[in-house]
Amino acid sequence: MNKGDLEEEARRHRAKMEKRKALQDAEVADKTIAQKGLLIVHTGAGKGKSTAAFGLALRAIAQGWKIGVVQFGKGAWRSGERDILEKLGEVSWHTLGEGFTWETQDRSRDIQAAEKAWAQAVALINSPEIGLVILDELNISLRYDHLPLEQVLATFAGRRPDLHIVVTGRNAKAELIEAADLVTEMTAVKHHFAAGVKAQPGIEF
Repeated sequence: MNKGDLEEEARRHRAKMEKRKALQDAEVADKTIAQKGLLIVHTGAGKGKSTAAFGLALRAIAQGWKIGVVQFGKGAWRSGERDILEKLGEVSWHTLGEGFTWETQDRSRDIQAAEKAWAQAVALINSPEIGLVILDELNISLRYDHLPLEQVLATFAGRRPDLHIVVTGRNAKAELIEAADLVTEMTAVKHHFAAGVKAQPGIEF
């Protein structure tokens, strides 16, 4: 490619980027709400739903927020996310499940554990000091009707205007998706577990 061609290519690129920047600037200028507490849902069959939520917690801690975490379903095992988040900031962490429902195989125990976890979630949601509440695997409890969906949605709707809530887990209910401000679906494309690789420290926990 000769010099003239290179200059023409550079000119076309600048013109294209100037047009794109104008569109982006206009879209940003159109947004008038400076701050709003968001209801965020991470769902889907792919890996990374909880990981994404805890990544958001890191960002919030960097802004000086206090974080509340309630884990539904998961047993009381320590995770790398919990260890580092508690070292970095003020985190109120509660792992109140007794294991996933296919592990406990006891619906009444699952319901009791979910109700206990939800009571803690409500306490965090109502705390004026908390800026972000992560309800890890709440979608699982809702999927198996361990908690009344209407009650959960009413609590979310009645939260203070600046509180952010993140809900994770597969099979998010349609009503929750409708109520949410942001929904991300993790798609399963390929997973090492299918090739026989067990959960590893630093990757899965």
